[in-house]
Amino acid sequence: MQAIVYDPTAARHVRLGDAPEPVVGPAQVLVEVHAISLNFGELAFKYQDSQAGDVHGWDAAGVVLAAAADGSGPPVGARVATFGWSGAWAQRRAVDVAELAVVADSVDLGAAATLPVAGVTALRALRRLGPVVGRRVLVTGASGGVGRFAVQLAAHAGAEVVASVGSVARGAGLLELGASEVVVGVEQVSGPVFGALDNVGGHQLALAFGLLEPGGAVQSIGMASLAPTTIDPEAMRRSGGGGRLECFSVGGEMGADIAYLCRLLARGEIDTPIGWRSEWDRVEEAADALLSRKVAGKAVLDVPH
Repeated sequence: MQAIVYDPTAARHVRLGDAPEPVVGPAQVLVEVHAISLNFGELAFKYQDSQAGDVHGWDAAGVVLAAAADGSGPPVGARVATFGWSGAWAQRRAVDVAELAVVADSVDLGAAATLPVAGVTALRALRRLGPVVGRRVLVTGASGGVGRFAVQLAAHAGAEVVASVGSVARGAGLLELGASEVVVGVEQVSGPVFGALDNVGGHQLALAFGLLEPGGAVQSIGMASLAPTTIDPEAMRRSGGGGRLECFSVGGEMGADIAYLCRLLARGEIDTPIGWRSEWDRVEEAADALLSRKVAGKAVLDVPH
């Protein structure tokens, strides 16, 4: 079958090529992939232990070709959004039934493909903050895929959302998604926040931690800056602030959360942040755009059939 494979000689280490058919376990379904959603993390960090020809990819949506042998999961023909730590960048993938959700006929599969990693990350990180109704929540890197979902879900939960972006242009559309305020850089945020969802790392993470009100929390989700973070706890104590900093990990068994996000999407309560979309033979261009921060939201590749 065709797949996007790891190629250490390619400009962004990916190209269209051939790969073996997936091996399907008893609690897995075989899915014909129709759309792939790229993530910054799998492009920036995934290749350290890769071999030429490996098929990576976390997010894909498509149609079930073969139901799980143990009788669990959706039937043949079901439209599904899927997650796994590899195998999404191919014409077909094997997926654990705990890592997928059925997609309504009214929902575009390309939109559904954006939900697993970015949407579930935003959802689970927001839950880690605790109740946010009527509270001020900062989202850094708010123009990215996780960031745009985080803005929407925090607003949906009743928070007053401060969205931090890298430029005025990258803040476009965030007020419409539910942000109460859009700022260029955490330096522009005034006053304390109850919690923060940080997608950037580096100095911005340190600044976000310094903005916490007593008892607040920062979820360190990503490191788009590719820069280390230095935090001065003593400065926090002197200022009378203080909260907790947690290194967030999304975990697995995403099926129930993907299903919840699919329902929100079908009802029009959230929007999918697709900033770049084309067929998968343009994967190198898509990877370059995403890693160069030229994409507001998610990059989606359609798999032709």
